[in-house]
Amino acid sequence: MGQETIFLVDDNQTNLMAGQHALENHYDVLTLNSGERLLKVLEKKKPALILLDVEMPGMDGYDTIKALKVNRDTASIPVIFLTGKTDIGSELYGLSLGAVDYIAKPFSPARVVRRIETHLLIESQRRELVNFNDNLQKMVEAKTASILELKSALLKTMAELVDCRDDITGGHIERTTRYLGILIDGMSSSGLHSQKIKSWDMDLLLQSAQLHDVGKISVKDSILQKPGKLTPEEFEEVKKHTIFGEEVIEKIKKSTSEHSFLEYAKIFIATHHEKWDGNGYPRGLKGEEIPLEGRLMAIVDVYDALVSDRPYKKGFSHETAVKIIVEGKGAHFDPQLVDVFLDVSESFDKVRMEAGAVCE
Repeated sequence: MGQETIFLVDDNQTNLMAGQHALENHYDVLTLNSGERLLKVLEKKKPALILLDVEMPGMDGYDTIKALKVNRDTASIPVIFLTGKTDIGSELYGLSLGAVDYIAKPFSPARVVRRIETHLLIESQRRELVNFNDNLQKMVEAKTASILELKSALLKTMAELVDCRDDITGGHIERTTRYLGILIDGMSSSGLHSQKIKSWDMDLLLQSAQLHDVGKISVKDSILQKPGKLTPEEFEEVKKHTIFGEEVIEKIKKSTSEHSFLEYAKIFIATHHEKWDGNGYPRGLKGEEIPLEGRLMAIVDVYDALVSDRPYKKGFSHETAVKIIVEGKGAHFDPQLVDVFLDVSESFDKVRMEAGAVCE
């Protein structure tokens, strides 16, 4: 392994020669006669440590170290001041500028070598610690990503298990999540509810939307898969899935400290069947009493229901679904969101044609 490179900076040629002679058996020494010259050489080569004289004409040692510390490429290079100044004020000032040590002239070569060894060891340990922390951070990030990936997979699987109970075409969860993202992007582009959008954690929001129908796990298969029209009593049973879904989320909240995701999910579950005119369920909320998340999900959920095959009907065309949603403007749906939907409806149609899988 080669010797470490040390830069020795002093305007006195005798001092440079003496310093090089004292250090050359231990280090690869490059002598420089000014701070200006040092900065120039540092553009091409970096040393392990700099021995810097304080009293030099032009750019003195203090000005030189200031220049080193403001440059990202040189700020971490250890600097030891070599100076004839012996007052405590000068020493403290030099240390305050970022020097790691302050050695008064005349000095013992053996003492300088020992000081250099000490600070090179400290710097080596510092770099090892930085590398360790960087690697540790990467390990934590990788582990976190793995856990999040697992959580997302479990979440999607659970949602699709519910989905497949009453949607023979499958893919409802995936499609509605994509529709929701498109509608939010359209709303953002139009400037509508911009402050509200900024407050959302979009990844959590879209993931949580997958649980909007989780309460259907409580509804009998005979009702969910009924090929004909539901009786009033059966429809009342279906409506209960919103309340049951809320209860499921509340139970989960008691077992975890991560509530942001669950709060989003609870809003989607409880409000995606509310209607703008107050005729929805479960609570008959009206207008802006309905959270924005629920008003958005109402559009994407109904659109997907319209264009999809269900046990009781064949899917409508995209054009027919758009027409039905427009007819529900101001009654079933938030009028402003319907306008946004019209702006992005072609993207909905692309998702409709691309996505979807059969439940098995």
